Amino acid sequence: MNAILNVLWLVLSGFWMAVGYAVAGVICCILIITIPFGIASFRMANYALWPFGRTLVDRRDAGAASLLGNLVWLVFAGWWLALGHLVTGALLCITIIGIPLGVANFKLVPVSLVPLGREIVPA
Repeated sequence: MNAILNVLWLVLSGFWMAVGYAVAGVICCILIITIPFGIASFRMANYALWPFGRTLVDRRDAGAASLLGNLVWLVFAGWWLALGHLVTGALLCITIIGIPLGVANFKLVPVSLVPLGREIVPA
């Protein structure tokens, strides 16, 4: 079932969400000081391509640097990506078939707001 949902997800919204994360990652990597944000963005792009069967967990070793980094991310990129997930999730929830995909979009909102200090693991 996860494979079917992942393929539907990829076609309907996953590709475009991953492109958004990749663009944010490229911009962050161009600016040398924000490379950690770019790496986190590329991890989220990977998760946005194939989210079913995987989940996010908080890293135990994340500290104050992750908190400060998340605040910077929230101001400059996080709210744009979260808005994209909210709009896409609402549009997908209009149809019955799209409801699981819309819920997956809503599941990605918190990680798009504060990505540092989290890790993607198999469910």
